[in-house]
Amino acid sequence: MPEPELAQIETLARVDELVARLAKWAEAESPWEPLNRGRALVRRLLERVEGLRMRLEAPLVVATFGGTGTGKSTLVNALVGQDVTPTGRQRPTTRRPVLLVHPKTEPETLGLPLEGFDVVEVEAPVLRDLVVIDCPDPDTSETDSPGSNLERLRKLLPHCDVLIYTSTQQKYRSARVGSELGQAATGCRLLFVQTHADRDDDIRDDWRAHLAEHFAVPEVFFVDSLRALEEQRMERRPSGEFGRLLDVLTTELAASERVRIRRSNLLDLIHAALEHCRKDLAAEWPAVEQLEAALAEERERLSRAMSDRLNAELARSRNLWERRLLAAVTQNWGASPFSAMLRLYSGIGNLIASLTLFRARSSAQMALIGAVQGARWLKSRREEQSAEGQVARLTSLGLGDDLLRESQLVVAGYAQAARIDPELFDAASLDHLRDEAARMEGRFLDDAGRRLDDVIDDVAASSSGFFVRAWYEVLFLAFVGFVLYLIGKNFFYDAFLKERPYLSTDFYVTAGVLFVLWSGLLVLAFSRRLRRKLRKRLKSLAGELAQIRLAHGLFPRLERTCRDAGLERDRLQSIAETTAELRSRTARPVRLGAPAEARLRHE
Repeated sequence: MPEPELAQIETLARVDELVARLAKWAEAESPWEPLNRGRALVRRLLERVEGLRMRLEAPLVVATFGGTGTGKSTLVNALVGQDVTPTGRQRPTTRRPVLLVHPKTEPETLGLPLEGFDVVEVEAPVLRDLVVIDCPDPDTSETDSPGSNLERLRKLLPHCDVLIYTSTQQKYRSARVGSELGQAATGCRLLFVQTHADRDDDIRDDWRAHLAEHFAVPEVFFVDSLRALEEQRMERRPSGEFGRLLDVLTTELAASERVRIRRSNLLDLIHAALEHCRKDLAAEWPAVEQLEAALAEERERLSRAMSDRLNAELARSRNLWERRLLAAVTQNWGASPFSAMLRLYSGIGNLIASLTLFRARSSAQMALIGAVQGARWLKSRREEQSAEGQVARLTSLGLGDDLLRESQLVVAGYAQAARIDPELFDAASLDHLRDEAARMEGRFLDDAGRRLDDVIDDVAASSSGFFVRAWYEVLFLAFVGFVLYLIGKNFFYDAFLKERPYLSTDFYVTAGVLFVLWSGLLVLAFSRRLRRKLRKRLKSLAGELAQIRLAHGLFPRLERTCRDAGLERDRLQSIAETTAELRSRTARPVRLGAPAEARLRHE
């Protein structure tokens, strides 16, 4: 297969892929109104695209376009070399579009609404590869009402591949015609023709400057249609500018150029529609970003309030968590002198209570002491159960009606400004928010107790490592070793060798008191270290629990809508970039004009 043909097939395949991506992008609906507007436009575009693809091999459709009296019908007659459509200079003559086709052309293959045309078969060389439409005038005083010239014109222009824009010295600045041309030119190639060369001045330079802001104008033809018609009646080839115009129509619009022209028109049409959608979405996107920022800010505000209240609730049972932590530390520590002191400190209350039993002198006293100890045990048990229950009650904290109502009002305002479907934030009533809050609050109920146990285990593990144990054991045993050294030295060295007296009772009492103080100081220092770590982790846990409870926010549908809108906007951007790449790779007829934006992109 020749390389140019293979490249053309590849380009057509990429165009098909592009159209498929557009169709997929346009098929869904979104609560974001601007996105739906863009998709509606793309769906309308795809209808026209399908028409262009169906008639890819059909003759090109060339239509005249211009104001009343600019010589459109005279130009058409001159192109085919005979009078086939009525002409007039001052008033609109062409009321119903006239379709000129070669006898060998089947009009049904053109995809045109033939019931709205007067079809005329003409044996003319120019019609071998194209058909010509003599269009109604767009600058009448009529509005776009049923049956009007303007309504007929707007219906047939989407079916055209090339527009021959005619004007005269008097009418080339017509605002009405220029406005209609601006709407019709997207997806078409353009030929610019100044008529009435027999009696008007050449204003092509001024006209080109007038058009340059909105259109690429490679060439403007200055023709005398009446003279060209007479030359053809005399079986002579038209001379001058009209002959050059015929050359363009028979070469640039030849059968070999059909696919290239229609492909260029198709890509220009898609590009124009996508640019319109992108600009529309870009204009509306800041409001969506503000909504996303408001949702994030509300989630953060509720999270902070909830975290503070959760932290306060956890702190109420700090003593229980500390006792659990100390028990976990001593269990990890194992058997050692300092861990024994920690166990003694942890069970000092029970130890003192046990010692009181030795003071009992009768059965009644023992029963009384037992009752007191039982009451203390029951109170401790109730406190532990209450602390356990507080973990379960954490789900009722942090989302009061005042916070919910304030969030509702703030978010609804931003959602309305962002043109989000009102049903999404109208549904966010206070009752709905309460239900949503309760649903989120129940998500971590079973997880809260486990997380608290994990916190205690983590703090216990980090506080009973080898270096921590070694440090406190050394400090604790240093005093014990020093006292034992003094006692041993006095007993074995001073008393036996130096015959000095043994240490007195005062020494042992003082050593015992200092031992208790030193042990207590180390225990208090270690306990303070545990409490500091525990408070820090409990605060962190409160923040984590708040984040879990608000992980999906109180407005999940709004947040999902914002995310989806961003993804769809990025998909549209990707499709637009692919379209621009294909347009840059598609060669364009050099003597045919186009909208200015298409020219700039191509250059």
